[in-house]
Amino acid sequence: MLIPRFLLALALFACVVACNREAVKPGTNPDAAAFVADGDGDGSVWVVDGPNGGRLFLCGTIHILREKDYPLAPAYEAAYMYSNKLVLELPPGAATGSELTSRMRQLGMYPADTSLEANVSKDTWKEVKKWAAKHGQDSASLNRFRPWFVALMITSIEYAALGAKADQGVDSFFEERAKKDGKPAQGLETVEFQIQLFASLSEKQQRELLEQTLDEVSSVKEEFEKMIKAWKYGQLDELKEMLFREQEKYPDLMNLFLSARNLSWMDRLDQMLKNGEKVMVLVGTGHFTSDTGLIELFRKRGYRVRHYREVTDF
Repeated sequence: MLIPRFLLALALFACVVACNREAVKPGTNPDAAAFVADGDGDGSVWVVDGPNGGRLFLCGTIHILREKDYPLAPAYEAAYMYSNKLVLELPPGAATGSELTSRMRQLGMYPADTSLEANVSKDTWKEVKKWAAKHGQDSASLNRFRPWFVALMITSIEYAALGAKADQGVDSFFEERAKKDGKPAQGLETVEFQIQLFASLSEKQQRELLEQTLDEVSSVKEEFEKMIKAWKYGQLDELKEMLFREQEKYPDLMNLFLSARNLSWMDRLDQMLKNGEKVMVLVGTGHFTSDTGLIELFRKRGYRVRHYREVTDF
């Protein structure tokens, strides 16, 4: 899917690396009217009904979007209006400011006595230099960083070339809107946890991550368009095929970035349902796919889960 495919859920951090994402400023991303408008498709929004009137709106997000990807389907506006609070992958405000970028660079940089060139194959280093030359980047600077960090930088720059930005993402809009409306919001994970997902990768896994990223740069635009279309229409089968295309080749990475995180979220989300809460849950759409996705995990626990278009009892 995107480069690399299993970074769908963490595309936000790719942007942080390259452009030092800032807090959303008024007027920098689509206003409420754009979201209320009738956008294409039914949207990637599923509704989970629980006891005591509890209801979760599982809203699949794309963390980075282009202006032309708006307006969103009305399902997102409805989810916001019928919810009493928001749940995001990260706490509100967690992905802003220079501290995050500094921390990522700190963990992503090699000590002075080694380099990227010394830790990857000759072919991979050759491809890194080739990519750097094409995009006006300094390969000597890239040589100071670990493979996972370079993979994120490449991903970020490729997305930026398409006009996709973090401050235009679904999460960013609703986070800012909730702040203005005084609607409570919380995160499922911490910034440090998400950064450590990358920093804790083995040398082999990091090399694989960078190699796959370099292999897929030529198809970024085409794959991004396919992904956006599938997301707009809630086509999970298509998203699953794109995202899990490399599952057999990289099972440990798929488990680390998606499956294990889904399982770790379930008890907290389940408790919200049991408490009778009405919550808009905004997480990467990749977390809804496969047998270990949130939708199937809720069904396995006996909950009724429906796509938004099937829900009439608001």
